Amino acid sequence: MAAIGGEVFTRSVDEFVQDVERYRGHYLSGEGPIFALYETVKAIINVEAREGRYLTGREAALVRSIRRRTFVMFEEQLQREGDPEADPTIAVP
Repeated sequence: MAAIGGEVFTRSVDEFVQDVERYRGHYLSGEGPIFALYETVKAIINVEAREGRYLTGREAALVRSIRRRTFVMFEEQLQREGDPEADPTIAVP
């Protein structure tokens, strides 16, 4: 559940994971396997934009899958660094 401007709404777990990873992939930078996967997603989305089309079903499924994977990887890294709020199990069906 979240509140914005007095409005309250709920998100499914998958929507939450996708939104978090969309944000992380856009605003964070670095090196390593997580960031390589973020670049893969950016490349897929850039092709879509350059060609002026929507993602195909296969592309959309790949992006969603990569984002679930990066969410788990990021949260596991946060756990290793001592973040008690990190929870990689959120993205596991």
